[in-house]
Amino acid sequence: MGALLKCYKPLFSIQFSSIFNSTRTIQLRTHRPHPFFFKPATSIRCLSSSSSSPPSIESDGVTTETPLSSELWLHNTMSRKKEAFRPKVEGKVGMYVCGVTAYDLSHIGHARVYVTFDVLYRYLRHLGYQVCYVRNFTDVDDKIIARANELGEDPIDLSRRYCQEFNQDMVYLHCLQPSVEPRVSDHIPQIIDMIKQIIDNGYAYLVDGDVYFNVDKFPEYGRLSGRKLEDNRAGERVAIDSRKKHPADFALWKSAKGGEPFWDSPWGPGRPGWHIECSAMSAAYLGYSFDIHGGGMDLVIDLYHPLALRLFLLGTHYRSPINYSDIQLESASDRIFYIYQTLRDCEDVLSQHDAKTLKDSIPPSTTEEINKFQNVFVASMSDDLHTPVVFAALSDPLKTINDLLHTRKGKKQAFRVESLAALQKIIRNVLHILGLMPTSYSKELREKALKRAKLTEEQVLRKIEERTEARRQKEYEKSDAIRKELAAVGIALMDSPDETTWRPAVPLALQEQYVAAT
Repeated sequence: MGALLKCYKPLFSIQFSSIFNSTRTIQLRTHRPHPFFFKPATSIRCLSSSSSSPPSIESDGVTTETPLSSELWLHNTMSRKKEAFRPKVEGKVGMYVCGVTAYDLSHIGHARVYVTFDVLYRYLRHLGYQVCYVRNFTDVDDKIIARANELGEDPIDLSRRYCQEFNQDMVYLHCLQPSVEPRVSDHIPQIIDMIKQIIDNGYAYLVDGDVYFNVDKFPEYGRLSGRKLEDNRAGERVAIDSRKKHPADFALWKSAKGGEPFWDSPWGPGRPGWHIECSAMSAAYLGYSFDIHGGGMDLVIDLYHPLALRLFLLGTHYRSPINYSDIQLESASDRIFYIYQTLRDCEDVLSQHDAKTLKDSIPPSTTEEINKFQNVFVASMSDDLHTPVVFAALSDPLKTINDLLHTRKGKKQAFRVESLAALQKIIRNVLHILGLMPTSYSKELREKALKRAKLTEEQVLRKIEERTEARRQKEYEKSDAIRKELAAVGIALMDSPDETTWRPAVPLALQEQYVAAT
């Protein structure tokens, strides 16, 4: 994308970088940048931040009133090192992330990319930045056309269907919606305008209705990926085309073929080729250049709870290889259940106390633990989004909450309820920023509890009816046995004057192990 920008507008000196893939930006004459970008920029940089004054994480939402003096450090693919983030417009960030080519369902590779950038988006907002987040859809492509022909479906209709599926997946993974989601098919005039200018500047040539980018005219081609032009072996990625001046030359415009969508152009009917679509769309919404550009990599998906999957993905640093296995996803599922169960148990205790009657003071040990966790959070997130360190640090405040809830010593601690309220608040706010705090986790907890107990909801309700009947018949030993049987597998029964309900709980054996260990 950066290469095309230089060739489209060669008067500007462009520096560019990316978190995953090649960077591509170009200004279009027919579109204005996003409204909050009010001055032109001449360079593209990627992720960066760290913290001279730690941001507050005391709000209940995703964004906070955090001073912009916090400095973020992120890895720059171009320089191969971490750099301090300096937005082109103070207080505002432009971020472009290459979206999916919509010809099939999403997989874990997609999930990892978009969860990573969702965390970055959330954290930039938490730091107080106003962020324009653009994530495109490629809805015109060889793979889409091939799949549509297989299914006997219109390519644009097929890609629209998979775009909808993708958006549902993003909601499922608790990813916030980007500021803009442009599609290739809606930006054909801008793409044509860009190709015309690149040809006029001498960086592309026409062959039988196709337009190719001339890599020999651009010596810096391949710099971002670290590959030299001579390293690109002919025929390795695409079939050799003898019409091209260099085997690595790629099509900016492809002439129309039977059964393919096409648009009129100065070179005849056809459709956009490689690279050019993201260049045009990024320029349309972010201008000549912007702060962050990203793309992704691939893996395989399976069916797990979305928050467990999100935790699993964030449990490995985004630049490290991720080891995918059912065991690790099950472990992440157990971990997210433990977090929510701890918070739920804490809420049950807090609900028994009027918040207005709580003291303002908390013990020094609790204050120290909260400050330690907040400092680790800020330092880790500002150091290239080091989410695994945040999750490791989360263990301590969670353990303290469980100590206060379940141990004899914890139950007797001074300002116990105040400590629980303060610890719960900081944990919830950090989870909000990481996109791991659902509106309600009761459903998630119940589903996980049933799965762990190897019971269905209907079986639990039948046990409750059986116990209710035993109590009516004054068979108290049987009633107590049913309660203990369910408690042993993590199903706690809650009696009220009107009915008996159930809620997830820590299985008795685990509770006993926990108490013994403390």
